Amino acid sequence: MALPPSGAAWSQSLQEALAAAYANNPTLLAARAQLRATDEEVPRALSGWRPSVIISGAAGYSDTTNRSQASVPIQRDFAGNVRNEDTAGLPFSAYTNSPRNTGSLQATVTQPIYRGGRTTAQTRQAENAVYAQRSRLLQTEQQVLLESVAAYVAVIRDQEEVRLNTNNVQVLNRQLQATNERFRVGEITRTDVAQAEARLAQARFQLDQAQGNLQSSRAVFLRLVGVEPARVTAPPPLAAPVRSRDEAVRLASDNNPAVVAAMFDEASARDNIDVQFSTLMPQVSVNASTFRIDNNASRGSRQTGAQVTANLSVPLYQGGAEHAAVRQARQQAQRARQAVDDARRLSAQQATQAWETLGSARAQVESVRAQIRAQEIALDGVQREAVVGSRTTLDVLNAEQELLTARVNLVRSLATLINASYSLAATIGRLTAQDLNLPVQVYDPRAYYNTVRDRWAGTGDYSDTAQQAPTPQSAIQVQTLPPPSGQRRP
Repeated sequence: MALPPSGAAWSQSLQEALAAAYANNPTLLAARAQLRATDEEVPRALSGWRPSVIISGAAGYSDTTNRSQASVPIQRDFAGNVRNEDTAGLPFSAYTNSPRNTGSLQATVTQPIYRGGRTTAQTRQAENAVYAQRSRLLQTEQQVLLESVAAYVAVIRDQEEVRLNTNNVQVLNRQLQATNERFRVGEITRTDVAQAEARLAQARFQLDQAQGNLQSSRAVFLRLVGVEPARVTAPPPLAAPVRSRDEAVRLASDNNPAVVAAMFDEASARDNIDVQFSTLMPQVSVNASTFRIDNNASRGSRQTGAQVTANLSVPLYQGGAEHAAVRQARQQAQRARQAVDDARRLSAQQATQAWETLGSARAQVESVRAQIRAQEIALDGVQREAVVGSRTTLDVLNAEQELLTARVNLVRSLATLINASYSLAATIGRLTAQDLNLPVQVYDPRAYYNTVRDRWAGTGDYSDTAQQAPTPQSAIQVQTLPPPSGQRRP
């Protein structure tokens, strides 16, 4: 994705930041690579149906010496007289050297016919593992987007707190100057001046703290999104995709990616029982081979041949390890079944918490707004009363501090409201790039799977085969949250 250069004139929306995180976040990219690696388990399982072809050869040099026992034959002359009476019949050894180049070549084709159901079970297990990993990819995508939203909102929140604290320092500076003038003419005491100085020092400390928090938030933003935050604009909260807490709990229990992944993990664990049980079943295969052997026994000799055999293997007893593996697989399936229940309960808890947090944040926003309106009126009254001497400098400083605290609380409450709205969408599985209509090419998790599933050979990298997914029929919409009068929305 081409990203525009950061600068003071560029307004960086939340969707643009989320699109950058979707395209560049290392955690999300690693999860996609993990899914592609899991996709390869399916062609590995399907290879159990396919033949294996092996060609083997050997070449070398051989020098063979043959030793044979013999005896000296009897030799006679023309009259029939023995001519070698002294050596006739004596044994001796005969040696024959046979140096030669040897070679052999063999081709074997093996076709599995029946493997005890292992290939079918492994294929089902691999496919369920793929579906589980796809759900985990969605879970990672939602987590990255949710953290990016929080980082984006944190930058705006901290910027607003810096602005409020900067304004507070300026106000207290003017307040200190006015206090010094009144002290010089004898209207107030030195105590009032000291109180104004102490409050100004505290305001400077709060400003330094807010600036440090802002730099930390910017660092988190850079880590998640991959670019520096520019002129971020205040995002509205998501409109709640559900109408009640019960609906949120129901959808979360069915659609949360963690629940879906646990369900496919359970199915994969059940398939593993059949995989382990296949070791106790008969095995049937067909084997065809042809060979050629040159100069094996002697120089100039050659052997050729071919054969086709049907092989049957029936395991009777193999020590009991296979039986233990089957029992172990059954217990692993039970553990996976309990993990599904735990994932459902956890998603229901998260949905309940997100719903209640969202409602609480909305109530807090309204309460703090009412508090700000009251504090502004109170501050104006305290300042007027201080002019006529019925209020002290400390009363004015306290009123200003209470108003500042209320405004900071409004900023934080609005940030909590926005984060809670996105968290609620994440608990029911609706915080994806498609649901948010992000301006980015959507990663298609099926493209790589379809490319490699039936591939018989090839060692290349097919990770660039992901195509753009279709546009979703319905996406989550955002709602406008009006800012309070005279205040800028964080």
